[in-house]
Amino acid sequence: MNRSKKLYILLGILAVACIATFAVMQMEERKEQIKETGEIILELPSESVQSLSWEYNEETLAFHKDETWLYDEDENFPVSEEKINELLEQFQSFGAAFIIEDVEDFGQYGLDDPICTINLSTEEQSYEVKLGDYSKMDSQRYVSIGDGNVYLVKYDPLDEYDAVLSDMIDHDEIPSFDHVTQIQFTGTEAYSIAYQENSADSYSAADVYFTQRSGKNLPLDTSKVDSYLRSITNLNPVNYVSYNVTDEELQTYGLDAPELTITVDYTTEGEDGEEIADTFVLYVSPDPEDVEDQEAEISAYVRVGESQIVYKISSSSYKTLAAMSYNDLRHPEVIWADFSDIQRIDISLEGNTYTLTSEKDGEERTWAYQEEELEIANLQSALEGLTADEFTDEWPAQKEEIGLTVHLDNENFPQVEIKLYRYDGSRCLVVVDGESVSLVDRTAVVNLIEAVHAIVLN
Repeated sequence: MNRSKKLYILLGILAVACIATFAVMQMEERKEQIKETGEIILELPSESVQSLSWEYNEETLAFHKDETWLYDEDENFPVSEEKINELLEQFQSFGAAFIIEDVEDFGQYGLDDPICTINLSTEEQSYEVKLGDYSKMDSQRYVSIGDGNVYLVKYDPLDEYDAVLSDMIDHDEIPSFDHVTQIQFTGTEAYSIAYQENSADSYSAADVYFTQRSGKNLPLDTSKVDSYLRSITNLNPVNYVSYNVTDEELQTYGLDAPELTITVDYTTEGEDGEEIADTFVLYVSPDPEDVEDQEAEISAYVRVGESQIVYKISSSSYKTLAAMSYNDLRHPEVIWADFSDIQRIDISLEGNTYTLTSEKDGEERTWAYQEEELEIANLQSALEGLTADEFTDEWPAQKEEIGLTVHLDNENFPQVEIKLYRYDGSRCLVVVDGESVSLVDRTAVVNLIEAVHAIVLN
């Protein structure tokens, strides 16, 4: 290679190096134009916005306002005003941490092909907000609002604008039941529960829910009823299968003739302290396809009142709602009186009768057997441990294991008579005041007998 050719090659290399150096210098110059700012770059009152749309992950959602917010593609879709306001709120005072002025290459910030484009319009003006790359160095998003600058913003709009259509639905609200006056069930088991304070039909002041059975007003377990009501409040259905249900769809979901209808009458306190009566209705039906598949976990469909939205709920939620029978909500304890209200216990065991007495001093009771003071804790624990494995009205066919007459400090219920009969090798049958009630674990009965022996044989 002659010297002239070598010279040309060297000159070419030098030219390329100069161009590269010039480009780097220009880039450095542009980098130097990045500066910190506390500027509010967009102030857009939410109430002034008349339309909102955004494109993210190749999906576009668009809404417009006509007194209320409507979904452009289907105005029957129930739009959540709260969710719309959440989306608009950040643009009421949209601030930037850094500004990059005189931008020549928006692509280096991911803004030539933005990850999300947001369009907002008022009656006077339209706005386009583009979201670019995420700056890992600054932990902020590059944003363009169409003024020729790029901003690193304090709050990433994509935290809200990754929403899909299901996020925009105005879900049915299920109230917190401040004070329930009545619960009605219709369907597989039909009965009602009434709220009654200080009822003469129970020996426990904690009992406030009652139901009618065979002409009797029977108490239910307050904690179980309250837990059931909480399960309704906490149902939180979000998996909707239809937001504008038709009669044909209701039939498909089994909600044309629901398996279970729950009606709750309740009151809330108004702004002026007045009581406001209201009623909540929930329809429940198991998924017909799950019912046909004997091995499937049965999920269900629910509908709140006459709402056009139908939701699908999980198997566990369905089981909780379906556990509403009298036996599901009644007291499992053989006797649920507060032990401090028991003043005497007569015990029949193995042909003998024993009497335990007590004297009350304030809230405390001192127990005695044959005038000797005794420690009652083990007997109390054994008595409270008698809980139903299964409820039954079957009459006893075998011998009595132990009987107790519990005398209460209660003028409406001065005493409760409990008899425990042998039933099989693992359970005993409980009869209370002459009526068969439940089967209890035989171990619990043995514990009771041993607690009695520990007292009377000493």
